[in-house]
Amino acid sequence: MRGIKVLERALAALPIMLGVCVVVFLFMRLIPGDPVDIMLGEASNVTQEEIDTLRAQFDLDQPIHVQLGSYLSRVVRGDLGYSITRSANVSSLIAEAMPATIELALASIVFALIVAVPVGIISAVKHNSIADRASMAGAFVGISMPAFWLGIVLIMVFAVQLKWLPTSGRAPYGLAPDHVTGLYVLDSIITGNVPALLTSIKHLILPAVALGAAPAAIITRVVRSSMLEVLRRDYVTFARAKGVREFAVIIRHAFRNALIPTVTITGLEVGSLLGGNMIVETIFGWPGMGRLVVNGIFNRDYSLVQGAVMVYALTFVLVNLISDILYTWLNPKIGVGETS
Repeated sequence: MRGIKVLERALAALPIMLGVCVVVFLFMRLIPGDPVDIMLGEASNVTQEEIDTLRAQFDLDQPIHVQLGSYLSRVVRGDLGYSITRSANVSSLIAEAMPATIELALASIVFALIVAVPVGIISAVKHNSIADRASMAGAFVGISMPAFWLGIVLIMVFAVQLKWLPTSGRAPYGLAPDHVTGLYVLDSIITGNVPALLTSIKHLILPAVALGAAPAAIITRVVRSSMLEVLRRDYVTFARAKGVREFAVIIRHAFRNALIPTVTITGLEVGSLLGGNMIVETIFGWPGMGRLVVNGIFNRDYSLVQGAVMVYALTFVLVNLISDILYTWLNPKIGVGETS
């Protein structure tokens, strides 16, 4: 029965994906500028016949509805198109950039959880104390700070002034680990390359903190509010009356039951981190999907932007599906999709 619910949820995502595809396709056509003109640049020896041939090659000479139908038919076959500015298949460009984005998003959410979970629990247990007020003030600051501004501040302090960490990139030339998964930290561990592991972590710290600060603040507030609600429940009072150790009461009885809202917001934040890291990746010179999409937008590379947004949407849907499945593990009384 649970498997059927998961399948139904997955099938329900198909219209969403189609809608995203159509909306992105139409909005890209509304952006001023001709991709063929941008691709040809300042070349003065190009004939009109060559321009027309190039436009026909990418279906840009067809009406919008014909272009849309042609694009959708290719997407159904798994063909995301050809990048007119990078001269490569969009699928290969995404496959090359995606590991960097996944690694940064995972590092950011790990940082957020490491900070948010203990701070949120302590704030709830020490409700209305100085620690609680300080943590909530810090969470408010974390939510208020734009990631790009925090990224610049981190670069100025820890890279330029203190020179503790690098300013950009994933690893210096020649120190990147052998490619296994595309995730530098994991590849360094798999291949036993300690220098590559250390330099990969150093390059990852600043962008992960810049990107994970806001999610950490949001998750902290969710953990705190969930814990405050659960700590008032009768079963928590009963556990304390039985003489159960306070640590066990907080972690085993209270925190486990407060996890469902935390899982919900964490799933949403993971999806946002995967799709909303364009500015941070650009600031830190991180060669991921964000930079790829930004360059594609500036160059009016329709196929590249459309393919990347499709991958973002699919990733967001999958993350939320995984969150729904986790609900049923945390609380078997909840069916897949019932929390949405």
